[in-house]
Amino acid sequence: MRPNKINNDQEDLFKSRLSNQLNPSHELYQLSEIVPWNELEQELSGMFDTSGGPGRPAMPVRLVIGLLVLQYMHNLSDENVVRMWVENAYWQYFCGYDHLEWDLPIDSSSLTRWRNRLGKEKLEKILSMTVSVAVNVGMVTKKEMEAVIADTTVMQKNIEFPTDIRLLEKARTKMVKIANVHKADLRQNYNIVAKHSLRKIGGYLHAKQMKRAKKEIKHFKVIVGRVARNCERLVVARPELKQVFEQILSQTTHLLTRRVDDKNKLYSLHEPAVVCISKGKVHKKYEFGCKVSLSINKKKGTGIITSAMALAGTPYDGHTLISTLNASEAITGIKAKKVFVDKGYRGHGVTDCNVFISGQRRGITAAIKKQMKRRQAIEPYIGHLKNEGKLGLCRLKGVTGDQINAILCAASYNLKRVLYYLRALCAQILIRIFFAPFLAR
Repeated sequence: MRPNKINNDQEDLFKSRLSNQLNPSHELYQLSEIVPWNELEQELSGMFDTSGGPGRPAMPVRLVIGLLVLQYMHNLSDENVVRMWVENAYWQYFCGYDHLEWDLPIDSSSLTRWRNRLGKEKLEKILSMTVSVAVNVGMVTKKEMEAVIADTTVMQKNIEFPTDIRLLEKARTKMVKIANVHKADLRQNYNIVAKHSLRKIGGYLHAKQMKRAKKEIKHFKVIVGRVARNCERLVVARPELKQVFEQILSQTTHLLTRRVDDKNKLYSLHEPAVVCISKGKVHKKYEFGCKVSLSINKKKGTGIITSAMALAGTPYDGHTLISTLNASEAITGIKAKKVFVDKGYRGHGVTDCNVFISGQRRGITAAIKKQMKRRQAIEPYIGHLKNEGKLGLCRLKGVTGDQINAILCAASYNLKRVLYYLRALCAQILIRIFFAPFLAR
């Protein structure tokens, strides 16, 4: 069975339709009429076809996509967006309901399953839809998307600031927990000893007593090493435990043997793909997360995001430009002819379009020089995505979660820009209608 569809054909004796009560000039009301929901449903509903299998049909595609977009537009958690959906009639109409609903539409955990099921490729269809909506309302034109601005930023991961001792304590705790779950007896778990040792280390470091601190840190590493070797002996005795202990033993060995100058360090046990990115700025020298490459069309006032990519590792900015332009072309359907970047993109290797780097003087005309001054226009977009959206801190799991978070942030911000445009357009129409007689005089 395919996902359920929202049926508004039947009248409700005790409820009047939202379309008869809401303000048709409201920007969210207008946006709900512009978004090509039927195309999205045809594109995505095939993934949830359970014909011939167990289980009930999936929730309506429009409902879930609408909830995901609203969640990222207003920087809400899964629980809060579902709860606030019941309180907001415009949100319900945007998601396809024409009668006011009093119950929660879905369980909040369903949003997690939908995000994982959709993945990067299908969510890029939503980002492409936002670009087409911006073109249809007249916010941008296809010609204007031939010139883009590209830049990268850091999307931090939801982890604590990594220290060796804290990571080792988490590793010890996790090994003890796994052993208890599988009823494997450890010779000693060191729960009380580790607690007192951590307290001593914190006190010595606070008092700047570094010799005592180093001695206690060495003792703590010995404790963690004993637990790890005990777990290795358990794996030898019970081979069925190899799979459950394999990852944590590998991480613990890495933490115990790594040196200060080693590369590819481990910064989090539950997010092993997190990397340390040096920013070189006074207020924040290092950030722990992943790089995100963004591109926007170069138009003053009404630019939109044409691509958003979460990148694994710490690639050089110049090496990411080709993939960024390919993603922008796949999403918008328009090949970029001019690209404006900063000095970090030297050695980009792009040959099929004109790339203009900040500070470049050779081969620059007066018109291009004027356009290059708008290279920094992408910085406010990054600031809004981080401060008002979820790009500042990714709470989704793994590399796939990074990709999903970056794409949904870009799609929701595009729709936000469309809402602002519709609001301003409606205000201009009202001014012309009501003040035209006075202006004619």
